[in-house]
Amino acid sequence: MNPSFLHALSMEEMKVWLQGQKEPVFRAKQIFEWLWKHGVFDVDKMTNLSLSLREALRSSFIIQPLTKVHQEESTDKETTKFLWQLYDGKMVESVLIRAPGRRTVCVSSQVGCPVRCAFCASGKGGFVRDLSASEIVCQVLAIQQELQAVEDERITNVVYMGMGEPLRNYDAVVESIRFLSDPAYLGFSKRRITLSTVGIVENILRLANDGVGVNLAISLHASRQEIRQKIIPYARQYPLEEIMKAVDYFHEATGRDITYEYILLAGVNDRIEDAKDLCALLRGRQGSVNLIPYNAIPGITLQRSTTRDIGAFREYLDRMGIVNTCRYTKGTDIAAACGQLALRESMGEDGGAV
Repeated sequence: MNPSFLHALSMEEMKVWLQGQKEPVFRAKQIFEWLWKHGVFDVDKMTNLSLSLREALRSSFIIQPLTKVHQEESTDKETTKFLWQLYDGKMVESVLIRAPGRRTVCVSSQVGCPVRCAFCASGKGGFVRDLSASEIVCQVLAIQQELQAVEDERITNVVYMGMGEPLRNYDAVVESIRFLSDPAYLGFSKRRITLSTVGIVENILRLANDGVGVNLAISLHASRQEIRQKIIPYARQYPLEEIMKAVDYFHEATGRDITYEYILLAGVNDRIEDAKDLCALLRGRQGSVNLIPYNAIPGITLQRSTTRDIGAFREYLDRMGIVNTCRYTKGTDIAAACGQLALRESMGEDGGAV
């Protein structure tokens, strides 16, 4: 049986529930304000509700889908990693990334990950389960509440780049995007929401046809099928040629440029020959490349490319007119790459709580 999350109810569903409790329906607006405007997870703080209504809410719904277990901050104060415990004891992570004029939250969409990329910690423990839309969006709500209390700042951007493959949890992810973007809930501009995928072809097409309206990022990481399927096992199911056709369709249907994420791995995909292949793949396509120096993970033998090789790779892209950025990894001192903190906790090691 699926748990009953209070955050999952629409205004109309809340009114129906209130009528069943013999409560006035205007209480629905009050409850919504506590949940979505004030980010409150404790019914006892909903002070304009009667004690009997608060008790009915407590006994009928899960009001706090996640509880903070650990919080770790990088030494440069730019990155904060959160480890959450879900209602069933499972663990997921979120990351807050600070930049001038921007506060970005990276959310998880699954417990574990079915993709099992060779360079990622999320899949090392295997796939456990999907997150509900409430569990996804409450990562944003919880961090928003903390950010406002401590820094008097608000989240500006949300990216689906945490644990899990978002397009393998399509319905819940799209519903969570509705919660994020609908003015009745959190009211984020869809242009400030980005969904990252390794390339689930049928759901890239579905995302375009459903008019979801968010930005799309492709975890590319290699421009040749034979290399890509070595580091991304899922690539065997989705040939690169089919992914690029789906990406082209998405661009044509939505008008949105695509971001191509490319983690640079020493001796694997960081040679000039690889840069040439990348330019050939993207020639004539609208979008940009986000180069990411690898964040080394204990127990994984892959290594970060040298500064010299990264510079040469990027210089070649520049010469060929490929728009690119280089996102030097933040939070390496707090294991901020996807899945590291949850994996460490599940293995019973010290989570380094603060």
